[in-house]
Amino acid sequence: MREPVSGNVPHDENNLRLTKPKKQAAGIPAVLSSGKHSLKKMGLTRTIKSLSMVNQKSGFDCPGCAWPDPEHRTQFEFCENGAKAVADEAMKARVDGDFFKKYSIQDLAMKSDYWLNNQGRISEPMYLDKESNNYSPISWDDALTKISNKLKSLVSPNRAVFYTSGRTSNEAAFLYQAFIRSLGTNNLPDCSNMCHESSGKGLGSTIGIGKGTVKLDDFDHSDLILVIGQNPGTNHPRMLTALRDAKKKGSKIIHINPLPEAGLERFKHPQDYMKFDFKSTKLSDYHLQVKIGGDAALIKGLIKVHLDHGGTDLEFIKDSTTGFESMCESAINTSWDRIVRDSGVDRKLIEEVGLLCSKSKATIACWAMGLTQHRNGVSVIQEVVNLLLLGGHVGRKGAGFCPVRGHSNVQGDRTVGIWEAPSDSFLDKMESGLKVALPRKHGYDVVNSIKAMDAGDVDVFFCMGGNFISATPDTLFTGNALSKVDLVVQVSTKLNRSHLITGREAIILPCLGRTELDVQNSGEQFVSVENSMGIVHMSRGRLKPASRHLKSEPWIVGMLAEKTLVDSPIPWIELIDSYDNIRDLMSDSLFGFEDYNSRVRNENGFYLPNPPRDSRTFETNDGKAHFTTHELPSVEVENNQYVMMTLRSHDQYNTTIYGLDDRYRGIKGNRRILMMNPLDMLERNWKTRKMIDITSHFENESRVSKKWLVIPYDIPSGNIAAYFPEANELVPLNSTAELSNTPTSKWIVCSLDESNNSDEEE
Repeated sequence: MREPVSGNVPHDENNLRLTKPKKQAAGIPAVLSSGKHSLKKMGLTRTIKSLSMVNQKSGFDCPGCAWPDPEHRTQFEFCENGAKAVADEAMKARVDGDFFKKYSIQDLAMKSDYWLNNQGRISEPMYLDKESNNYSPISWDDALTKISNKLKSLVSPNRAVFYTSGRTSNEAAFLYQAFIRSLGTNNLPDCSNMCHESSGKGLGSTIGIGKGTVKLDDFDHSDLILVIGQNPGTNHPRMLTALRDAKKKGSKIIHINPLPEAGLERFKHPQDYMKFDFKSTKLSDYHLQVKIGGDAALIKGLIKVHLDHGGTDLEFIKDSTTGFESMCESAINTSWDRIVRDSGVDRKLIEEVGLLCSKSKATIACWAMGLTQHRNGVSVIQEVVNLLLLGGHVGRKGAGFCPVRGHSNVQGDRTVGIWEAPSDSFLDKMESGLKVALPRKHGYDVVNSIKAMDAGDVDVFFCMGGNFISATPDTLFTGNALSKVDLVVQVSTKLNRSHLITGREAIILPCLGRTELDVQNSGEQFVSVENSMGIVHMSRGRLKPASRHLKSEPWIVGMLAEKTLVDSPIPWIELIDSYDNIRDLMSDSLFGFEDYNSRVRNENGFYLPNPPRDSRTFETNDGKAHFTTHELPSVEVENNQYVMMTLRSHDQYNTTIYGLDDRYRGIKGNRRILMMNPLDMLERNWKTRKMIDITSHFENESRVSKKWLVIPYDIPSGNIAAYFPEANELVPLNSTAELSNTPTSKWIVCSLDESNNSDEEE
């Protein structure tokens, strides 16, 4: 019997070093960091070759964030974290059969995520049987046969769950969902369930589309840009260029976040040095340091000021919206005492920014996880919609909604069908193209997939990319649930914790990365992706694959479908022989993808239809944009309790840990850090580096995470912050946003205690 493996992330034993937080993003330090990381992992020749192709029209799309590329691109069209993502994928180190002979999964479980990521690319298929503690090599045919046989033996296709990360291309994601739906289930959870699901639900019901409504060019024509619950300096660094250019053209920038972030204070584009320009640009005009969970109150206050000072687009409101009077009444009747208390922001500041909102002729609102991962994630986004609809800031140059996606193709995957709850119109169109009857019953999202695994209702769990165990909430519970599954399959490029916390049997299928050459029977192939602003464009890898055993994601899906689906009318082998065939089928099966093969070959790709942006029309049930009315959520907690948010460091991307330093925040050498208000520390007589235990509380349940080092940080009193994935074990599985079911990773009620076995560093 195999020894059990804990779902816990190991404690970080590295030394902690603290420096002053930075006041400027990018610049020379970003250049040096990019170069150091790239040269260490790829070497000089591979570094030059790979970085010269990132985000170029004839190259590959960055495997990092989904920020769009400008039409006129420079020679170096990448950021520091983009360079790290490329270097990580193109690194020289390899994980093979000899590696897994040396390390059991129990040995590997004791290693940090940082160590696991540094071991290199997985270079051959691997299999872990029920009794073994070590993976061993398996042939592709044997691996696919095992998976196929298991799928065919299921008493119901709904006992299989198929997860997708945002790395997957449009072509692979389309084939994947076609295969899964042909199998007979809509169990298609994806990383959107944990990030921007609240955005989709909030926007879809109010403006008729679950996507943003701006183009990159709109930033150059804006009067006002609201950046809410977002840290672009770390998470979307190329966005800083758009903010800098907007600032130089007169736009005001408002930063709304519990923590100050270097990327929104000052920015220095590294390429400016090549032009002998040594000046940095001040970005934010205001930083509204809102309490965690206080965004709804703050935005209600901005609406209140806006109504007092005019600037409402009454003609647009009358002709194109509903719900205005009710929304106004709610804002007017909300007291200033409640707004100030809940938001933590001074009334004078709210009034100053609200006045800017009322005067603006073109406002853009950007946001990320700081809004979506709350109990009221959907309703707070709808408050942002209320604020912009007041001034008619949609379908207008320089204005609109901009949810900033965190992964390079997470939006594209949803567009082409990775969704557990597809609409009937989507399925009707898909059936007409595929010529296959598809299931209509909605499937499991991420949270419900974990619950189903725990209940023993899942026999196969298939992951197309990602690091499920480190991305999901309630790590111990999720790990235990995964252990109950018969077969877990991971399509992966790199080693991660999800390969160690697994089912009774496990298979790793190593795939090509975004950077690598993809050759099928008809020759070299390209794939396509969709960025945050709805542009679909080509991505073509150019590097030699890390191993001759790697297969593309479309090939893996197509071959598995061919083995599994008897008498399927879909020509799976023809589709993977030439991806043009996949795109032809997509043209027949998806709205907005007509003549796909031709349009995707345009130099800059093409925009998908977006009625609010393109024609100021709204595909809601009544054809109008909807103002909505919401009560403010309670943000009160008990005495001696704190509200925690999880966040990422500057040296990580999603769950991938590149290094142990958070350069912008001045935290180095250790990730098991709790950031706390200095006065809150003083009240408890805690010194810097005090070792404490954290307990989260939800519905009479508690979760304990031990040995964290507390440090003083500029964060509102009563709030604390910690890095994920280390802190994910404190996020309760059942604590989710209303309507979207997104885990509340930005609202975790906690108590803090001194560690019993404290070995403080002085």
